[in-house]
Formats: sequence, C-alpha cells, structure tokens
Amino acid sequence: MTQTMTARDRVMRALAGEKVTPVPCFSGVGNVTSAGLDKLGYRFANVHNNAKMMAESAMTTYELFGYECVVMPFDLCLEAEIMGCKMNPYADSSELLYPTIKEKSTPTTEQLRAIARDPELANKGRLPLMREALKIVRAKLGNQVAVGTYVLGPFTLGGQVSELEHLLKNAFKKPDEMLEYLDAMAEVIIRIGGHLMESGYDYISVREMGATTDVLSPRVFKKIIAPALTKVAKGLKGPRILHICGQVGPIIADMAACGYDALSIDSKTSMKAAREAVGPGVVILGNFNPFAVLNTGDAQQAYNAIAQCVREGVNGVHPGCDIWPTAKPENIQAMMRAVRETSAD
Repeated sequence: MTQTMTARDRVMRALAGEKVTPVPCFSGVGNVTSAGLDKLGYRFANVHNNAKMMAESAMTTYELFGYECVVMPFDLCLEAEIMGCKMNPYADSSELLYPTIKEKSTPTTEQLRAIARDPELANKGRLPLMREALKIVRAKLGNQVAVGTYVLGPFTLGGQVSELEHLLKNAFKKPDEMLEYLDAMAEVIIRIGGHLMESGYDYISVREMGATTDVLSPRVFKKIIAPALTKVAKGLKGPRILHICGQVGPIIADMAACGYDALSIDSKTSMKAAREAVGPGVVILGNFNPFAVLNTGDAQQAYNAIAQCVREGVNGVHPGCDIWPTAKPENIQAMMRAVRETSAD
C-alpha cells in the first residue's frame, strides 16, 4: 500500500483481483450505525425516503470509524417498491426496525417482463432519490471512498414481492416454470441495478440470501438459481459482488461459475474450504458474523475475530450480513485496528 492510496483505491483494486495490503475492510451491504444516526440527530425510520438524510447517514460509518465504503440504501425494499409493493418504514415505532414489505404485488412472469421493458423505469420508486443521495456523497467526499449499492437476487426478490413458500414449492414441483419466472426477475434486476451503476455507484452487490443451502439443496441452486444469477452477472457492468449468507460451502464453486467479480460469504462457511473449492484466483470477501462480533462481543473478541479473517486469507474483510446499527463503536474501532495490524498467514 502506498501513502497516496485512498479507501476507494483499496476497495476497487481488491475487487479487481489485485493484492492489497492491508486488506480493505468494507461492505456491499448495509452498515449505517446508531452512533452515526445519533451524531446527526436522525431517526432510522426517517432516512429511507430522504436523499439528504440517507447520504449523510451513510457517510458517518466512514467518517467516524474509517470504514472503507459508503453503501446505500439501508433496506431491502427498493426493487419491490418499483414493482408495486408497499413498504412499511415503521415511522411510528420507538424501536429501531428495518423496513419491510407490508403489501406484496405478486407479479406474474409476463408482468415482470413488462416492468423490465418500461422506458420510465429510471424514474420509478426511489431510484431518483438514489441518484440524488449519490450526488450528495460525491459532493462531500469526492473519490476518497468507494460508494456501493445493492440489489436482491432473483429468488430472494421473488420472496419479497410474492410468497416465499410458493416459490420454494415451485422450485421442486415446477422447475421449468420457476426458471422462466426467475429469468424474468433477472431482467428487472438488470434494469434497476444497471441504472444504479450508470448513475455513478462504484460497485454493486447482488444479495441472494434466500438461496443459501440452509434452505435449498445444492442441486436446486445449480439447476434453478444459478442460471438467473448468471444472467444478472452478464447484464450488469462494473464490479459485481455475489453475496449469499448461511452455509454456502457445497455451492461456492457454482457461485464462482456465475461470473461475478467477487464472492461474499459469512462465518458459517469455512474460508479454508471456500478457497480450496475455487482456487486462488477468485476474490472472496468475508467472513465474520457482524452481530456476534460487533454487537454482542467485546472489543478484544472483535479484534480476534477480524484478525482471524485476515489470517485465513480473505481478499477483503466483509460482514456476512448487514451491520446492525447498534454495533458498539469500540468494536468497530477494534475491527479497523485488527485489519491494519494483522497479516495473512
């Protein structure tokens, strides 16, 4: 690492497959913290529909802790809203809650393809807000830090807009119908994700959390899930991360074959086994449990967990899921210190 290398340089070089020392510590998923929100005086429920509040909140993890990215949005409802679903931001709740879908639109395969062809798609839902939030981040931080975004994978997004139980049954009982449905869903994701990248985001994660082997068999992943993920990878430009949490050891070679620039795994998957399965040329990000490490443990435990990730050879330290906002500031600081002070074995 040279003195002039920015946080953005480090992340982008790692995603390009270059060796970066020390490895970058960043995320392709949500990482806004209560510490950051409190500094601004913002309620989490209010930041999702306001570009200025979203941008300012997203920047605080970098500004407070040196975390090497800014990631927007914070919730999993962006695409579903564009597809006609209704989001509940829990504006009246005193608890810190992530928004959820309160009304599903249940689009058919034909309706999905029509959404993907919509010439006005870029102006639907919160896509204009995402463009504005990015402009605010760039105006303040320039190119100091990489700005990431994410979309849901075809199967996971299907579970947002329709009934997941129905999708699971069709994956087994009507595989041809499911392949067609996921192919159409992939077209929508390519349009939405493509627009985000064209508007200037540096990298994009495709979050296919619903397709973990904790839920689906490796055979179903390869035959039903992987084709749509491959289509999304081919349709998106820019650094692309495929993120699947849970146990992915049995499918990581199939994940690598989907054509993404990097794979993101969590603590349920052995880094050693993952590397043996895909070889040295695949960029692997991971692989710690963010809630256990940053929220429930102490600073020394956080340091040890992150140091282990580095020693085991991750290309970038990356959480296995969103960093829960109430992460302890001292644990985040310990994470950043461990990355700087630890070398790979």
